[in-house]
Amino acid sequence: MGTISKFTVLFEPPFWVGIFERQQGNHYEACKIIFGAEPKEGEIYEFFLHHWDSLRFSPAIQTEAVKQQSHNPKRLQRQIQKQLRQTGVGTKAQQAFKQMQEQGKQERCIRNRQRKQEQKELVFQQKQQKRKEKHKGH
Repeated sequence: MGTISKFTVLFEPPFWVGIFERQQGNHYEACKIIFGAEPKEGEIYEFFLHHWDSLRFSPAIQTEAVKQQSHNPKRLQRQIQKQLRQTGVGTKAQQAFKQMQEQGKQERCIRNRQRKQEQKELVFQQKQQKRKEKHKGH
């Protein structure tokens, strides 16, 4: 099965955003790229050449597999025109981004909890050390 990819550039104030969606079989993933000013085609191409390996895609969402149909050229052309007229991001991409955001939130909570625990342990060790030093003096 082939991979179906789609890249959309849109304006979400105050930044230009690129949404890269890919579907392989019944797995759907999305990646959000934030550009500053409106990117030109050359800049987008250069970005993908240099940063392709560092793109963070959302966790895969299960979808129904896209069936390969015979390609009627006129129908294909109408579908392309329809996609070009559409603006915005599909609901699957929004779900993927939400899932990615939740995953990041959970990871941050775990890191913060560990850091607080380490800080508590350090303070406890310092108090114990200070106590021992005071006791040794007598």
